[in-house]
Amino acid sequence: MKTVLKNETKVIIANARLSYAHIFEPKAFEGQEPKYSVSLIIPKDDKETISVIKTAIQNALDIGKEKYWSGKTPKTLKMPLRDGDEERDDEAYQNAYFIGANSTTAPQIVGMEKDKATGKAISLGEEDVYSGCYANVVVNFYPFNNVSKGIAAGLGNIQKCADGEPLSGAFSKAEDDFDFEEIDSEDDFLL
Repeated sequence: MKTVLKNETKVIIANARLSYAHIFEPKAFEGQEPKYSVSLIIPKDDKETISVIKTAIQNALDIGKEKYWSGKTPKTLKMPLRDGDEERDDEAYQNAYFIGANSTTAPQIVGMEKDKATGKAISLGEEDVYSGCYANVVVNFYPFNNVSKGIAAGLGNIQKCADGEPLSGAFSKAEDDFDFEEIDSEDDFLL
């Protein structure tokens, strides 16, 4: 899948690495309302994805200028596309941009397959989608005009597309953590 602009401010970001994935349970930060959130890590060399994101952000800026800012861009704006080399001391963010997206509404979290019987996407759980895996993520950029001004990133649906090395604090599988003895599942002596 390629990153695509679905409308002037809505983007499906392809193959982003998930970090700080609070996507199954909302989490409150610094006394704010609990939200579902994730940081999306995008390599700087993925110029096509960055270009599509910048187009959507510019479109959101244009909406903000018209709707909130009297036709002018404010001098100080909070922007959603941030530089990992400058703002994070974390190897996962090196040579990458990142976007913090959130929502008060739970995203649908699905895999790459549909149920043949129903035609619906198959939902995934916390053991499948974690900080460090890769996903296609719907993000809607929109202007805000509160105490501060800027462009925010609204979190939409998430489609896991690949596993990745779990990031700090991410769910790990017992099979990856421990050594096990192999047993023959045909043995029914415990039944």
